[in-house]
Amino acid sequence: MSSVFEAVEASVGRMVRRDISRLVAFANGNIEKAARSIGEHPAPHVGIICGFFVRHAEPPSPETDGLNGMAQLAAGLTEAGIKVTVITDAPCAKAVWAVTKVLPHEVGLEVVSVDATAVRNLRKNIEQSETPLTHLIAIERCSLGSDGKPHREHGWDISGDTAPLDYLFEDAGWQAPWKTIGIGDGGNEIGMGVLPLDIVEKDIPNGSLIAARTGSDFLIVSGVANWGAYGLLAALSAIRTDIGPQLLKHFNGTFETEILEAAVNIGQAIDDSRVDRLGQLQMTIDRLPVADHIAIIDDLKSIVAAHA
Repeated sequence: MSSVFEAVEASVGRMVRRDISRLVAFANGNIEKAARSIGEHPAPHVGIICGFFVRHAEPPSPETDGLNGMAQLAAGLTEAGIKVTVITDAPCAKAVWAVTKVLPHEVGLEVVSVDATAVRNLRKNIEQSETPLTHLIAIERCSLGSDGKPHREHGWDISGDTAPLDYLFEDAGWQAPWKTIGIGDGGNEIGMGVLPLDIVEKDIPNGSLIAARTGSDFLIVSGVANWGAYGLLAALSAIRTDIGPQLLKHFNGTFETEILEAAVNIGQAIDDSRVDRLGQLQMTIDRLPVADHIAIIDDLKSIVAAHA
């Protein structure tokens, strides 16, 4: 079955505008490993972290990237009877909440303030829960960098707008009791800390500063972070053929559009914001129209069907 996973990774790892081929190559094989970890667990409870807040945007809001990935994963998992808890921080709460409202099944939603103590208190509560997490996925979530602060790709310090949710992955003197999965596209996201530093420094602007220091058990690198989440869902459906139809029930263009409409029109999520072009409220993700993201979904469904 390895060919199906290779095809999935090739689909989601395609280059968009920036050459991250060495990051993608380093992470190859992890989609299958992450999917098997979830699929082979007898009673998984999956946490999903998302939300990348951008103050330098019109209006200041979280990015659309990460939100659709969370929603597609949450929709598929809950349809298959797998418990899901979504985690974000206060600056991203409105957009994340808006997206959870279009999900076909209810999910837990945890929101923390931009404070390390709040994150560690949440961690303690999750650990002591009657149904603690078995897996924790971070999608397009900024990680602490080399100086202990989260940074956007320009090198800007965004610690005032970003809770250190890294501490749900790793912390001094504490080891996560759940399996961790990091998904990203730029080298500065939670989970990317397992990448060789020289790759990030050479291939990513400001890499020596923004390179994630927080690692993960499984790392998925994709052209757009959402695509990594889509690839994980597709791989899981290939492994768990018994619940494959449920996992992919909402994996289509109609639902993809509905998610993005909720994120933009209700949650005021913005497209990727850059120094020379402020993010705007528009139906795009990483400056790509929704049709391009639907094409990835259709491609992944075709890959799974061809290898069934």
